[in-house]
Amino acid sequence: MNSNVNRIELSGIRKFSNKVAKVPGAISLTLGQPDFPVPKRVKEAMIEALEQGKTVYTSNAGLVELREEISKYLESFGISYDKEEICITVGGSEALFTVFTTLIDRGEKVLIPTPAYPAYENGVKLVGGEVVNYKLNEDFSLNISYLEEAILKSGAKYLLLSFPTNPTGAILEKTQLNALKDLILRYDLMVITDEIYSALCYDEYHSIAQLQELKDRVIFIGGFSKIFSMTGLRLGYFCVNKKLMDDFMKVHQYNVSCATSISQYGAYVGLRECLRDVEYMKSEFLRRRDYVYGRLKAMNFEVNLPKGAFYIFPSIKKFNMTSEEFCELLLEKKKVACVPGSAFGAGGEGFMRISYCYSDKELERALDLIEEFIKEI
Repeated sequence: MNSNVNRIELSGIRKFSNKVAKVPGAISLTLGQPDFPVPKRVKEAMIEALEQGKTVYTSNAGLVELREEISKYLESFGISYDKEEICITVGGSEALFTVFTTLIDRGEKVLIPTPAYPAYENGVKLVGGEVVNYKLNEDFSLNISYLEEAILKSGAKYLLLSFPTNPTGAILEKTQLNALKDLILRYDLMVITDEIYSALCYDEYHSIAQLQELKDRVIFIGGFSKIFSMTGLRLGYFCVNKKLMDDFMKVHQYNVSCATSISQYGAYVGLRECLRDVEYMKSEFLRRRDYVYGRLKAMNFEVNLPKGAFYIFPSIKKFNMTSEEFCELLLEKKKVACVPGSAFGAGGEGFMRISYCYSDKELERALDLIEEFIKEI
């Protein structure tokens, strides 16, 4: 077995999601799967592509027209990449793995926040890199001092950012941009910024990729799983300065050849015609966020108000259990599945992740049961 495989573990998110099937009647708040249907025009475009025989290979980088639409879409956020600087991938996951494989040599160090989406740490380990965690503020926002401390101690040259953040819903604040830029330049960092939730930002959106002077140092990752509720259709992308693209293309080309053709046609129409659907979905998530946050506060949970994505990350430290013990007992006693914070790294211990991309009825019932549970314990 490849020794790097022995360094990683199966996803803690999936571990708890899979438990639900073994508990009849359980409510799952585990996965980041929007409960909205794929927009009608996206579905129609994929069906049309299938019926018209558009099931052959696209170019390795993906459909030109889709890359042009992504370029226009990103420009609306103040992010500038042309079609030659965009590569369509098999979900954001393949984008991440392609970037890690292209950049990171064995033993090289990568700065990763904690808590964070587990694919970051495990993806880096899988390609032979070394993870250097940096701490966040108590509200899970970026702390420049903690980050600089980690850089000085480790000498790492790669930095991973992710805003809005899974599992906490934190965002990058405008006041942090200049200090972050100065840090990147001072320590000659290459930045990987995963912004799969960029369309689901409830406050003003800011990204390090908006700073044109850093373009040579930033690799931007996005995708369509969340924006068009098409997680199973596996479509993402990464953006990189065109002078670097050939090296990234080598990995992507030999790994998957190209992303699924009919999914690409669907996303193309989605960007052109379905952004109102996205705004409606975002407004519903915002309403659900406020409901879940209010219920948790009423139960006296210590919890921060998420500013993006569709997750909330309450503290469970006062219950004197590990996050895994708490979530196991909650599932056993009340048939409600949440994800233990430990699934998101050392910084996640003492918390649990609740995904609020579920129906109002499921959320209300689950929170009623969580309230019963904490009263009993």
